Amino acid sequence: MKKFFQLFLAAVLGGLFTVGVSQYYFSQNQPEVYLPSLQVQGRGIDAPPASLANYMTKLPTSLPDFTLVSEMSVNAVVHIRTQYEVRMGGRDRFLDDPIREFFFGPRRGEPQPRQREASGSGVIIKPNGYIITNNHVVEGADKIQVTLNDNRQYEARIIGTDPTTDLAVIKIDIEENDLPHLTFGNSDEVRVGEWVLAIGNPFNLTSTVTAGIVSAKGRNINILGDMAIESFIQTDAAVNRGNSGGALVNTHGELIGINAAIASTTGTFAGYSFAIPSNIAEKVMEDLLEFGEVQRGLLGVTIRDLTGSLAREEGIGINQGVYVVGVEDGSSAEEAGLKEGDVIVGIQGRSVRTTSELIETVGRQRPGDEILVRYYRDGRERETTALLRNIHGEVTFITRDDKSISEILGARFQVISESRKEELDISHGLQVSSLQQGKLRNAGMRNGFIITHVDREKVKSPEDLTRILKDKKGGVLIEGVYPNGARAFYGIGMG
Repeated sequence: MKKFFQLFLAAVLGGLFTVGVSQYYFSQNQPEVYLPSLQVQGRGIDAPPASLANYMTKLPTSLPDFTLVSEMSVNAVVHIRTQYEVRMGGRDRFLDDPIREFFFGPRRGEPQPRQREASGSGVIIKPNGYIITNNHVVEGADKIQVTLNDNRQYEARIIGTDPTTDLAVIKIDIEENDLPHLTFGNSDEVRVGEWVLAIGNPFNLTSTVTAGIVSAKGRNINILGDMAIESFIQTDAAVNRGNSGGALVNTHGELIGINAAIASTTGTFAGYSFAIPSNIAEKVMEDLLEFGEVQRGLLGVTIRDLTGSLAREEGIGINQGVYVVGVEDGSSAEEAGLKEGDVIVGIQGRSVRTTSELIETVGRQRPGDEILVRYYRDGRERETTALLRNIHGEVTFITRDDKSISEILGARFQVISESRKEELDISHGLQVSSLQQGKLRNAGMRNGFIITHVDREKVKSPEDLTRILKDKKGGVLIEGVYPNGARAFYGIGMG
């Protein structure tokens, strides 16, 4: 028995020794694993705190709170309802359509007028009732009704519109001079990734606030036409029909954009929306209030984005900028010494990498303004100063009385060559060289169309077009041909 206890004691001591050596060995050679402090049930063992727990304590403990900025902004956003009178009857869509009358003659009897309604949003930008919205929200409206956030309703009148930026300013007549309104923020300082709120009236659901981040800046989505200024702020804040003209605000409650469009295959929100930058909106508003027309300075260049493949083809030593495809005769650019093949990399001290950025920056200027242009040529960077001109090639401001037929129609024109006449077997015509949002584009006309007749009168030059349309009222029939030989007719309304 004595021998048995000796062996048992030796075994116990040997086991303890082995465990001790093992613990010492592994503690010296294994990496440290830190876990959050935890209480093991029934044992009261506290493990050392993990470094991950220390990191987590530095992260935000809650999601962003937008209640204050929403309260600051929602009362300055209004609901806009518009009415349009259309004359309908039988199976005809528009009984005063000049195309229908051209082929079928005038209709007997009086057509029955009907009302069409649409809705959108607007932002109060002055305490005495001035409101900024999208041009497409109020364009052609016979009646504009504005509902404030407190349910007061007013009739509004149009102060001015600008199809090239899809902006308009309207006014409600109100005795008070203390309406809640938003102040313009600096859209140049907006950063990709920052939080923004979209405020408007989607689907007639008034005072709706959605949140998201800025996804991109300087987006051109080609919805306004060839002469348009498109440099949208892209966000993922939910925007739907009825949000048009509403506010995009930052977390300080500043207006940084006017919501204008969505990217969707269904017509409803699919992840991205687009807003007109506040710096453009503020400039357009100031021009419309002061002059009744937007004063736009033009550089006079045809441009495209500089891509890597284009840089290789032309042997250009840089990969970002705006490539000058052509320079108009007598333009500001020609006088400043710019040439085809130059790459514009900066305007007014601001770097430009895309055509939309360049158009936006120049579009903020007025005729007569001088701008500093930084460009790349022959392997080195240069600078020049350009004196901007208006659409007529002058440095003076344009008044409402100076508005040309091209502006009314939303197009620019050029006389066609003799060879093109022979090719199409026509004796005369005036070609549409570029289209923007306006009467011709709304009628369905496409770029390149050659106008041969207006109300059966021959059109040979821009002067002919101006003379024929100058005092026209009501429906007008435009006849012509496309470069591929396809003939077409379009009806527009004048007056």
